[in-house]
Amino acid sequence: MAQRTIMHVDLDAFFVAVEQVLNPELKGKPVVVGGTSDQRGVVATASYEARRFGLHSAMPLITARRLCPQAIFIPGNFPEYRAASKNFMAILADFSPFLQPMGLDEAYLDVTGFESLHVSFREMALKIKQRVKNDLGLVASIGVASCKVVAKVASDESKPDGLIEVLPGREVIFLAPLDISKLPGAGKKTEEVLRRSGIRTIGDLAKISRKSIQARFGNFGEVLHDYANGIDNRPVEPPGEAKSISRETTFQEDTRDMTFLSAILQHQAEKVGADLRRSKKQARCIGIKVRDSDFNTITRHRTVLQVTDADQTIFEVGQDLLVKAMAGNRKPLRLIGIEVSNLGEPSNQLSLLDDREQRLHSLNKAIDKIRLKYGFEAIETGRTITRHQAIS
Repeated sequence: MAQRTIMHVDLDAFFVAVEQVLNPELKGKPVVVGGTSDQRGVVATASYEARRFGLHSAMPLITARRLCPQAIFIPGNFPEYRAASKNFMAILADFSPFLQPMGLDEAYLDVTGFESLHVSFREMALKIKQRVKNDLGLVASIGVASCKVVAKVASDESKPDGLIEVLPGREVIFLAPLDISKLPGAGKKTEEVLRRSGIRTIGDLAKISRKSIQARFGNFGEVLHDYANGIDNRPVEPPGEAKSISRETTFQEDTRDMTFLSAILQHQAEKVGADLRRSKKQARCIGIKVRDSDFNTITRHRTVLQVTDADQTIFEVGQDLLVKAMAGNRKPLRLIGIEVSNLGEPSNQLSLLDDREQRLHSLNKAIDKIRLKYGFEAIETGRTITRHQAIS
């Protein structure tokens, strides 16, 4: 069997880059996409010129303005971003049919066996970068490796406008000197725990026993240990019809503040509801996931009487499940998430019981239109504006 070769292709500063294509006068300047500096929102993307001042995604816009007062703040143009993403994915599909999008601006490609068409994998990657630049005016960074996790790290390390190929057998050597924060899956809280144990690099994690990391983090620890050793057997999976839709958020600090948790859950429910309506689906089952400060994970699910795509219904059920999950666990939470599943087509049969759902559906569709034009953060409820201290 041929050695697998995976590419991770990631567009640099995507939202900003699209804005610079639309308005070339923005090139070379500190630009922030996410909203105006007097809003409560957060930075979606900052140009590399802005990043030199310490700006980064998820930073409050007010903080960004303080650090870089000369920055140009742009609310965002999501229809343009989606159009650019569609064209980007079409370019990648020309090089391999085994394509797995990971959002608007990045994707994995399984290119095993395709190098003969392009002399080598490196030449193939260079051709992808050139196509993206010529056709879209955007810049891509690419990692090439034997598995997803190493390809992802390689593309991150190559930014901006880079290309790193990690040859088979050199995965551990490539990963070893990198800071532990560079390992996918090692979030801030995990990173803190690892550092307290003297683990500062990916190589440090790779060297400790699998049993000891499993004892501390459970099955999640085994996955991290594999990743640190360049082991990742996940296939590149072309997108299919979703069986569920979910959102989750990891916090900067563990908390049991119910006002804050409700704000996060409301925002997640709105995101999930929008995804349902966009895909013309409704859900029969609603669930939540919480992870506490000791990395214990709790899930709760409930089947609802009527299929729904209403943000409010999803939130109300999720909130009730969250309260019950917290009642049985007194530890602060580091993560919460919400999920809808058992998806189906919207029902055409109306009854007296449908009245509330129909009214909510119509309201949410009207909000969707505004958000499509001006961005998701253009409309926020009073509850959700307290969530901005979280990291999504």
